Amino acid sequence: MPVQPELRTLEIDIPSQPESLVKLSLLLAEDEINLAAVSALIEGDMALASAVMKAVNSSLYGLKGRVQSVQQAVTYLGMREVAAITFEMGLRAAFPPAAELEPLWERAARRGLLMGRLGQRLSLDAWAAHSAGLFEECGKAVLFRHAPDHYRSMLRASRSDSDLISLEATGFGVSHDVLGAALCESWGLAPAAAASVRHHVVLQASGEFPPQMTRRSIGALSAIAAAMLDAPDTVDAVVEKIAPQAELDVTLALRGARVVQDQLAEALSHGR
Repeated sequence: MPVQPELRTLEIDIPSQPESLVKLSLLLAEDEINLAAVSALIEGDMALASAVMKAVNSSLYGLKGRVQSVQQAVTYLGMREVAAITFEMGLRAAFPPAAELEPLWERAARRGLLMGRLGQRLSLDAWAAHSAGLFEECGKAVLFRHAPDHYRSMLRASRSDSDLISLEATGFGVSHDVLGAALCESWGLAPAAAASVRHHVVLQASGEFPPQMTRRSIGALSAIAAAMLDAPDTVDAVVEKIAPQAELDVTLALRGARVVQDQLAEALSHGR
């Protein structure tokens, strides 16, 4: 999908989707996913396979034994989570390593996992939810790559993402939420995922959906996941406020959030 013309005029480069992820997207789009072909694709890229295996064996996923192959990872975690880890590694590889971006990638991994599992429990599009969580802050990486010194000072000066998008709009003519959504669209993610990325700052700050946001279910998961990560004591209140706006069952959302929150806590408590 081409980059929006108004963004192209700003001369901020949005990285192309790596070829391996293009091929993976095509395999995932098939009615009957060929697990052997997916595993072979990931294992065929040595650097990507190594990064995926390292992530799978991290404390975040809480597996009891050490996973030795991509196929074994699929058996333990399922195709969606392995594919999401692969996308996470491909996204990271599209940007130069930087200490300032490490917290961003760590949050992305946790947020994606939370949103994907919560989406699955609520019978929503779990792949769209997981990918939205992974890509939520990717616009920051785009701006950091574009102007590292300038953007580094913006990160230090902002107390919240609401402050940050104001500084970004003034300094660059575009904010990271808009750039992140453009990257989602360019890489072929679901429209609901792109919408969640585009509006997540306003939604999380206000607790209200912008009127123009018509695809709301994934955005609701974003707000709930943000509460899980940043203010766990507020999760119930956030669910009760956000879920009705997205036409989600409040009771099911509360139950799902508690289960997923407990899963993450248990996994991290067994960190190796």
